[in-house]
Amino acid sequence: MDLETAITLQLDLLAFRVLLARFISQRSRIMRRRVHPMVLQRKTDKTFYVLYQDLRRHPRRFLEYTNLAISSFDELLRLVTPHISHDASDMQISIRPEERLLLTLRFLATGETSLHVTYLLGRSILQRIVHETCEVIWEVLQPIVMPQPTEQLWGDVAEEFAIRTQFPNCIGALDGRHIQFQMPPRSGSKECKKFSVVLMAIADSSYKFVAINVGPYGSALNANVLRSSTMGRKLYQGRFNVPGPKPIVEGGNALPHVLVADEAFGLHINIMKPFIELDLDIRKKAYNYRLHRARLYAGRAFSSLANKWRVLQNTVQLRPGHADSVIKATCVLHNLVCQRQGPNWDDMQTDPLLYVEFPSVRDAVEAETVREQFADYFVSPAGEITLQYSRT
Repeated sequence: MDLETAITLQLDLLAFRVLLARFISQRSRIMRRRVHPMVLQRKTDKTFYVLYQDLRRHPRRFLEYTNLAISSFDELLRLVTPHISHDASDMQISIRPEERLLLTLRFLATGETSLHVTYLLGRSILQRIVHETCEVIWEVLQPIVMPQPTEQLWGDVAEEFAIRTQFPNCIGALDGRHIQFQMPPRSGSKECKKFSVVLMAIADSSYKFVAINVGPYGSALNANVLRSSTMGRKLYQGRFNVPGPKPIVEGGNALPHVLVADEAFGLHINIMKPFIELDLDIRKKAYNYRLHRARLYAGRAFSSLANKWRVLQNTVQLRPGHADSVIKATCVLHNLVCQRQGPNWDDMQTDPLLYVEFPSVRDAVEAETVREQFADYFVSPAGEITLQYSRT
């Protein structure tokens, strides 16, 4: 074989390899795009439309299915439609905004993982729709039902707390819970592992969340987790618009506005926690009782949240970033339900979420002085209530 023939054969072989590589690549793309036969039925099957119209004819069933009254659903649909409308997407399958919102609310209300079968969708399409819709729900509802706190807002919360709990200068109840999820397969981990996201929140006396902070993950907990969070930095750096000190009795010393919390949080000039349960005198017992009454609102808010939006109770396969969007969406939906439908007492009877236990931190001396002043007030003629002595 002469040199020219050998070169020609090598070039032909190289061209064949290039064509083979292109064929394999195209075939792989076709295989990845293969649509399940059930999904193709969407063009003729009217399952969603029949279900949606039937639910709208029965308001009580609609509420049970979505956790929203029809009027609230329609208002939310109007807000999210400009952001979730797509003419033709998801493998040329057109999914209307009302369907996207309905299946997202159903997923949040139940945590059901088989909704893709009911709605004749691919599993990955369903996951993407839920994630995108949750992000939009947070974006459109947060300015309405959970706006950035102002001095006026904190002042209004403090007035309501004083009326309902007899704890003056209280701007909310602070608490935290673990929300557990599971890493989905092929998500960068060698095996499916559970992980938890820490949800910290400030609740008002109507069981609504004034502010929330999502993260970090459970393994990242440390003594400064609140201080390092976005919400904590605003509080500790004086950028949370908390009103200045105010006398709680006429002619008395001005005391700072405070959040009430449990032992998991460090004592701070704007965060009050209980005295340690060791050789408490009547004065400290009265203080602990009054603090406990006020911080119950945060616990009940978390209970209502988890029992209304049961996806938070399940170990659902979600990526961490997707889990964040789900949690934030449920929090603003919780506020919307409280505003429009009122809190549901039955949802507050059990708390299915895990409490957060932070490592102990050293309490500030100035904050201890503030706590002592509150304790003095609660046993004074101006601040005492009869019930506190029967419970101490």
